[in-house]
Amino acid sequence: MAPGPDLLLQMYAGMLRVRLFEERVRELFANGRLPGFLHTSIGQEACAVGACAALRADDYVLSTHRGHGHLIAKGGALRGLMAELYGKANGVCHGKGGSMHLADASVNYLGANGVLAAGCVLAPGVGLSIKRRGSAQVVVTFFGDGAANRGPFHEGVNLAAVWTLPVVFFCENNRWASSTASSLSAAGGSIAARAAGYGIPGETVDGNDVLAVWEATTRAVLRARRGEGPSLIEARTIRWVGHFEGDAQAYRTKAEVEEGRRTDPLARLGRLLEARQLLDAAHAGRIRAGVVAEIDDAVAHAETSPLPAPQDALADLFASYPWSR
Repeated sequence: MAPGPDLLLQMYAGMLRVRLFEERVRELFANGRLPGFLHTSIGQEACAVGACAALRADDYVLSTHRGHGHLIAKGGALRGLMAELYGKANGVCHGKGGSMHLADASVNYLGANGVLAAGCVLAPGVGLSIKRRGSAQVVVTFFGDGAANRGPFHEGVNLAAVWTLPVVFFCENNRWASSTASSLSAAGGSIAARAAGYGIPGETVDGNDVLAVWEATTRAVLRARRGEGPSLIEARTIRWVGHFEGDAQAYRTKAEVEEGRRTDPLARLGRLLEARQLLDAAHAGRIRAGVVAEIDDAVAHAETSPLPAPQDALADLFASYPWSR
């Protein structure tokens, strides 16, 4: 099982899109252009891109408070995402979600969430819908190592296993739950080892190797489509930046960030593509120029977009049901 040349190049472009988008967002935030709070995933791009590359367009994703990369990898448009970060009316959530509460149903991205492990209990509901409809879809829910120590993680995995639901639980273990080291807070040797307690497969992979992530997710997705139930993947990665923008990162050493840069998932895939003669400097430059132009367009679009109207503050709070009319 190996991705073909086209998919390899798509994953390279996808990781570059996530990386450059978040680098631009950090600049905009530092310059006071974006409101609210900001969590970025620079250094973790292989997790989002590798996992989403194993999915069909009609599969579902549930995300975390660090979810820009997941939405981009799932096919979300940069214009809508950037406008949302600006709090503009034509953002994917009409300016009401912001960075931590993104959702884009047009690409089956069911939402980021500021509540740790919330996706782990939402995913079984999505999986039950899939199973009852017989649609052969899959839902992937992303969460961090800190979330894996919360009750909703265990509740969600247990329910998905009991009901044999098509859910892939994907832990992005970046070593830190905010400023708490995973090595000091997670018993059992690994997050993946916890799968055994629920009778499902668990696998730990190098989260900075996009091919390893793609292969593991592909195995889990195929298993789910066959009706064999959920799987748990733990992708070990390193975020290069703080837990949030402005985080002094006094809790960790510079050597860890240097390790992350040495194992940069984007550079690793680039070297592989060069070795296979699928990418050279000129081709890489064209890909980068295209992504930069896309991001420039998204920023210009967001800068000139309108803010939500005051009278829209109470819109989208309640759903209309046929039986209530």
